[in-house]
Amino acid sequence: MGDVRSALYLDFDNVFSGLLKLDPVVAFQFAETPAKWLDRLRNESAVARRWLVLRCYMNPSGSVPDPRTEGARVSFFRFRSAFTDAGFEVVDCPRLSHTKNGADIRLVIDAVEALGADAHYDEFVIASGDSDMTPLLVRLRAADRGVTLMSPSDSAVVMQAVADRLIGGDDLVELIDTRVDDLEASLEIDVAATSSDGKAPTELTEDDARALFAERMTQLYEDADEPLNLASLGGRLRNELGPVTTASRWFGSGGFLRAVRALDLPRMRIEGHYVWDESRHTRPSNGSAEAAVVHPANVPEVVARVTADLKLTALTPASWTRIHSFLAAYVSTHEFNLNEITKAARDQLADDGVRINRKAPALVVQGAAYGGCPLFRQPPPTANEIAHAFVENLLARAAAADIELAQGDDVVVREWFGSPASD
Repeated sequence: MGDVRSALYLDFDNVFSGLLKLDPVVAFQFAETPAKWLDRLRNESAVARRWLVLRCYMNPSGSVPDPRTEGARVSFFRFRSAFTDAGFEVVDCPRLSHTKNGADIRLVIDAVEALGADAHYDEFVIASGDSDMTPLLVRLRAADRGVTLMSPSDSAVVMQAVADRLIGGDDLVELIDTRVDDLEASLEIDVAATSSDGKAPTELTEDDARALFAERMTQLYEDADEPLNLASLGGRLRNELGPVTTASRWFGSGGFLRAVRALDLPRMRIEGHYVWDESRHTRPSNGSAEAAVVHPANVPEVVARVTADLKLTALTPASWTRIHSFLAAYVSTHEFNLNEITKAARDQLADDGVRINRKAPALVVQGAAYGGCPLFRQPPPTANEIAHAFVENLLARAAAADIELAQGDDVVVREWFGSPASD
């Protein structure tokens, strides 16, 4: 199968500003080294992309406050050469009004015109957080072209229905963040230093990695004196075995859990986020930690509507509160990193019996940032501040989406999502 012939249209001002709210370090990586994330984007799927069009729409006189230095501003123009060096055609889009620079209009016109070009584009990658892009996505899909949306906006999820794929929020940050590569590299060095045969994980073939996976998984399972947390176990084995696990999709099984099941270890039981030996271990009990996902019958009608229409994760009030508390505790002792904080939240809450994936804490981080309380701020925000900003943003999104709230519904929403109104 040949490469996918792709065209990428990027609204720089929109994406950069959105990333600044989520993770300033990643925002500057996006702007200063576009060649790196562009290469990752090209090779992220089984079939590589071939970029026929790379177009970046930028306001040459635009700027935003620099979150790293009080009172300073970041000029967009300083990033222009980085994008031209990466192969982008940079299209100047001066401001047309106080809030609009015309980039979205130019982007839409160029993308629609490309549908009739002599060259055939298999896929259009639209990088923008503007909800006005929905008609464009519908038009591209109607022309039977693949559509990928890249957006840091927390409202982009509502456009997922008209795109083949959404790379949003934490997924976009993970695509760009070079700190992930640095961390994995250091872990591989550590593992190589302690390997029994001196063979580094990066040198393992798929067959060797499969055999070592079976050996290590069996050993960990047999040595465990309590149920093993699958999230932590998967991360540990991924670090030990190296990138072959990702490249081979866990040796052709399609995922870590499937690879574990295929081993068919004696008396193995898998449930929720745990694997254990039924003859030696006690079945994991949530105790006071309730299951995160709730049955629809237990959800107030207004919460169900907000959750469905905004495509939120359906969690209990206690679970939302736990997420707020963990995030506040984490940023009070760690340097902010969106990838790391969402993974840490997932793993810690799983250990506490609250079963969530990374999307739930990422949703809170994004919502709090767009609600005016970024978690990277100093001093770090409290759990109440995070919850308040997150819920206020939810209510603002609900209003923008024309979700009708009757009198008192906002109180129900606030209480459910962890920020009850003060008396």
